[in-house]
Amino acid sequence: MKRRTLGILLVGSLVAATAAMAIPVTPDPARDSSTGTIQAGWSHTSRSNGYVEDTWWAVRDRCAPDYLGERLICDAVAVLARATSRTFEAKISDETGLPLPDGWDLMTAKNSPSIRSAHAETPLDLASVLGFYRVALGDRGWTETDGAMLAPDRAYIAFTTADGPALLRLTRQRDKTIADISQRKPTAVLASFPPKPGQVKLMLGNKTDDAAIIAVNEQTIKLAAHAGEKLANSDSEAGELPDSQKIDLPPGKYKVTLKVDGRAARSREFEVAANETWGLLVGPEGAALAIRLY
Repeated sequence: MKRRTLGILLVGSLVAATAAMAIPVTPDPARDSSTGTIQAGWSHTSRSNGYVEDTWWAVRDRCAPDYLGERLICDAVAVLARATSRTFEAKISDETGLPLPDGWDLMTAKNSPSIRSAHAETPLDLASVLGFYRVALGDRGWTETDGAMLAPDRAYIAFTTADGPALLRLTRQRDKTIADISQRKPTAVLASFPPKPGQVKLMLGNKTDDAAIIAVNEQTIKLAAHAGEKLANSDSEAGELPDSQKIDLPPGKYKVTLKVDGRAARSREFEVAANETWGLLVGPEGAALAIRLY
């Protein structure tokens, strides 16, 4: 009798699980978000003259299930990955000295002789991200200067720090907030990075195993697999980039479209200011990895 009861319970459980897998669910962006699983990369360059340069990037996988059973699996993965995610965030914040907002989907960071920078994209609203940075940067001894520009869809705040001036720029794009922190260092300028005066330099690369196409400002650049993937690692790597993978732009907002072979094209806005240099790399799943280089 006990064996029969156990068998009935087992069969019932399997039937329930199978049924759950087949129950459709309504997409819920607030709930069906990142799983906490992270794809990340890190580069470290050091030389005998004391030159040290570190570059980080990470993309957090997302889960948007169509069925109840898939949602339950997503929830389980998120619980298991959350502790690893917190450890990763703490390490990046410690290494760069720049905090990351909670729930980010994509981040990049740079620490070189010429700049310290971090780029983060999060579904949190702009007001929440601004509040986070004001507290986190204040705790690090940063002081806001006069003249901050605050609007519902953007914010620009300059800071004074023990290491020199710094800038926080926030913009709201569709369903996410883009956060950029930068602090230039008072060192000799590296030859490969500075843009033309009043312009923006965009350096393009592809970190994937497939060919890709980047379209920006009515220019289309075809990239072979892994073409220029190390451009953000060091000045020497950037210097080896062919001119065909460099674009000079006026400051402003641009639509950028990335297309990796075998995948649907992905488009986004990319806002840049005068006298900045950025690396734009095609990353996992065709994600645009924007790295402030100068």
